Amino acid sequence: MIEMALNLLGVVGFWLAIEYCLKHQTPESLEDASLMPFADDPEVARRVELATGKKVKAVAPEGAKPGWGNIEI
Repeated sequence: MIEMALNLLGVVGFWLAIEYCLKHQTPESLEDASLMPFADDPEVARRVELATGKKVKAVAPEGAKPGWGNIEI
């Protein structure tokens, strides 16, 4: 019986922690966070925009710097 009470207390505590962490989030910030994994690849960001109709704030990847190419060992 005590195990069930501790499990229930753990689940309720986890739920309250999630609610506390997400309390100050707006729907716009949550939407931006959900699209963030696609922001570093412009081609994938374009496909996601076409599929969902949502604007992805894509960032172009950095180009290779001089001297940072393949090294033969």
